[in-house]
Amino acid sequence: MNVGFVHLGCSKNLIDTETAIGKFKSNNYIIVNDEEKADIIVVNTCGFIDSAKEEAINTILEMAEYKEKRCKYLIVMGCLVQRYYEDLLKLLPEVDLFIKIDEYDKLWEKIEDLIKRDIVEKSKTKTSTKISEIPVMPMFQQKEFLDRTITTGQNFAYLKIGEGCSNRCTYCAIPYIRGPFVSRPKEDIIEEAQKLAEKGITELIIIAQDTTKYGVDLYGESKLAELLENLCKIAGIKWIRFLYTYPEGITDELIDVVAKNEKIAKYFDIPIQHISDNILKKMNRKTSKKNITQLIEKIRNKIPNVTLRTSLIVGFPGETNNEFEELLQFIKTAKFDKLGVFQYSKEEGTPAAKLPNQIHGNTKKSRYNKVMEAQQKISREQLEKKIGTQCEVLIENISFDNKYFIGRTMQDVPDIDGLVYIKNDETEKENQILNMYKKCKITDVSNYDLMGVFGDRP
Repeated sequence: MNVGFVHLGCSKNLIDTETAIGKFKSNNYIIVNDEEKADIIVVNTCGFIDSAKEEAINTILEMAEYKEKRCKYLIVMGCLVQRYYEDLLKLLPEVDLFIKIDEYDKLWEKIEDLIKRDIVEKSKTKTSTKISEIPVMPMFQQKEFLDRTITTGQNFAYLKIGEGCSNRCTYCAIPYIRGPFVSRPKEDIIEEAQKLAEKGITELIIIAQDTTKYGVDLYGESKLAELLENLCKIAGIKWIRFLYTYPEGITDELIDVVAKNEKIAKYFDIPIQHISDNILKKMNRKTSKKNITQLIEKIRNKIPNVTLRTSLIVGFPGETNNEFEELLQFIKTAKFDKLGVFQYSKEEGTPAAKLPNQIHGNTKKSRYNKVMEAQQKISREQLEKKIGTQCEVLIENISFDNKYFIGRTMQDVPDIDGLVYIKNDETEKENQILNMYKKCKITDVSNYDLMGVFGDRP
């Protein structure tokens, strides 16, 4: 039978999708990109914030319409299922099988049972997980990670080094959905990275909910720096980057490892969320304004050409005008190269949802707009510093009018950060340059992207 997949959510969730695709392929199913041609449709959902939940429900209902045509089975997995399993059983009878995250170790057994017996055992009573009881979520077995189907193209792949989160930020439901942080053994990660390199992958993107926590549960201390050094030894891997590093977990050792290894992108993704000590405390963040400020200064002193990215939340319960202005002023002073901002989403079951003084939606939107307006100017200023410089660009595409080759520098995360548009002067042939690393001179910028020419050409 033909199987179609719909992926929703973050890159960590994408790896679960890729692993499930690998499962079907290894059992001789045919993967298709057209839902109209699918006998089975699998939707991997996100359940992180309200907008993600709404998107997931709408997508499931949209895919259910294909059951009136060719589709025989609709399967839904992921965070939304883990969080609202009992509710979804009642709400969406169109779905033939729901698979929770803590059932991933039996994923294929459940799918096989559905297809072979053509029934879904919905009559069994399931016990909902209480919000205060956080289970340790089993991960896919290592052999399944090795068999996953990479969906991000031939150049880069995500490499998940841990599952879950133990930080317990008051606004976040991740610990209740995916459990506490569980590290993968170092040997398993290295083996998967080597297999990816053998398949031609040249860029690894290391991910976890908080990568600085890697190894704490297995080895008693963070082993991220050591892991990165080991990954640098793998032949064929050209670029390595790691994301989601909480500020309190960034050590001098980690900064030094980034500074000295050419394969590691000089890039720190540090989700600070806010800068007001009062708001940070309410968020249950383990840092302070002083510590964040000192960390930024330390990283920039040790790595002058570093790119800093952060994410923020505006409209957290009780956020005063003065606290927001403190955040806005900090943004203008710190001058992050890249910045993302979210409007606070009241998530049921989280401590923050019970806090008084919830912020009105219009206020949150206004504060969001002010941050983005300020950051747009900062982004352009930071990019303008690159005009006239040389950089290496991974060429990944060509514009529809063939006027520009499109690529990324080592300082740009795919699908998140900006692009480089390189003028096509017809001296380079498309079939000989795509997916290649080329030297480029930056000649101009937009708010978020770079413009350039190949080599030293004027």
